Amino acid sequence: MVSARQQESVAGYIASGIAEGATLVAGGEGMPNGLDSGYYVKPTVFADVSPEMTIFREEIFGPVLSITTYDSEEEAIILANDSEYGLSGGVWSGDADRALQFARKMRTGQVSINGGAFNISAPFGGYKLSGNGRELGIQGLEEFLEVKAIQR
Repeated sequence: MVSARQQESVAGYIASGIAEGATLVAGGEGMPNGLDSGYYVKPTVFADVSPEMTIFREEIFGPVLSITTYDSEEEAIILANDSEYGLSGGVWSGDADRALQFARKMRTGQVSINGGAFNISAPFGGYKLSGNGRELGIQGLEEFLEVKAIQR
């Protein structure tokens, strides 16, 4: 992590996941084995994460993966969009057209399909509490323009 504060924040989310009953699959609390100093946390994976849990609802900004199951694509899109945040998301599918249709329904500023690489030319920014406005791409440049309308 970049700082002690960020390390503490991510460690708090890991503790929250454990306390709220998510199944710890890998990682967990404390420093990674063999590291005695620095701002590290163990890469952590939780299963059985439900929508009311903090680790489902918050942007963690650390190496924590929360796994939630669903029974249909309709339920999956409800779960994906059930957040105050919307910076980024990902869709994995063997059917690229189906993945694209799903990605279009997601309320996030960007979506990667099957691990698609970050595109430096594409606009970057989120929806909802993850930000308004864009960086990069033509949309990022447009924020620096002064537009004038003259009526006569």
